[in-house]
Amino acid sequence: MVQSIRPFIAVHPGELVKDEIESRGISQKKLSEIMGVPYTMLNEILNGKRNITSETALLFEAALDINAEMLLNMQSSYSLQTARKNKDLTARFDAVRRAYAALML
Repeated sequence: MVQSIRPFIAVHPGELVKDEIESRGISQKKLSEIMGVPYTMLNEILNGKRNITSETALLFEAALDINAEMLLNMQSSYSLQTARKNKDLTARFDAVRRAYAALML
């Protein structure tokens, strides 16, 4: 079993971007105009209700000079942490582990 250190609470990368634009005094509406994306889409990202895609990460990089790879890595980590906490998926993972262990006997 692979063991690694994981944050206690999963942090959506949109929270980081939201904090950044607030500290810079940029409104979400203005940023959505600059990036050329719908306001509702941007708002959902900043509130952790929508994932950051490669395209949006590159748009944040262009608009705010926040590294796109870092945002995508954060999104990937967040998505994995969220999936690991999903009880239905956890049950499937356990079933797969048991089936694999039985094959190895």
